[in-house]
Amino acid sequence: MSIVAARIDNRLLHGIVANQWVPQYRPQRLMVIDDEYANDPTKKAAMRMAKPSGVALSIISEETALANFTAGKYDDHTVFVVARAPQTIQNVIETGHPVPELVVGGTVAPAEGQAGTQVSRRAFIADDDLACYRAIAATGCKVFSQYIPADKPEALGALIG
Repeated sequence: MSIVAARIDNRLLHGIVANQWVPQYRPQRLMVIDDEYANDPTKKAAMRMAKPSGVALSIISEETALANFTAGKYDDHTVFVVARAPQTIQNVIETGHPVPELVVGGTVAPAEGQAGTQVSRRAFIADDDLACYRAIAATGCKVFSQYIPADKPEALGALIG
């Protein structure tokens, strides 16, 4: 199995991911790892409507994703992973599946009273997540912010270095 890239995006699968990022990475499988959507049939069905053609789609819980990666279920696929939290990506990496690139896409501003940094026009990193991003980068994963492929990637080295 080869994870071609991962993306942090608070909206998970939407038009920009389906129509711009999937063609950018050309995975065989788009994997949305999110407990809320995986366990809500209505949200899951709505998200399936955004599935890009020609690509397998998994909308699964983190527990299921980690078990499936560990069991080698996706060993014959190239996979693009989308999640809302960097901890999810770190957990995938810790199963022994390297992630070469992590794109911090559309993320929401930290809640009032929570410290964070705006890293691009549409992306924020909460101070509570900095250690996680640092651990991901320490594995050799290239971590950057980029909303759409046409945007210039914003390196996060100074923040997470």
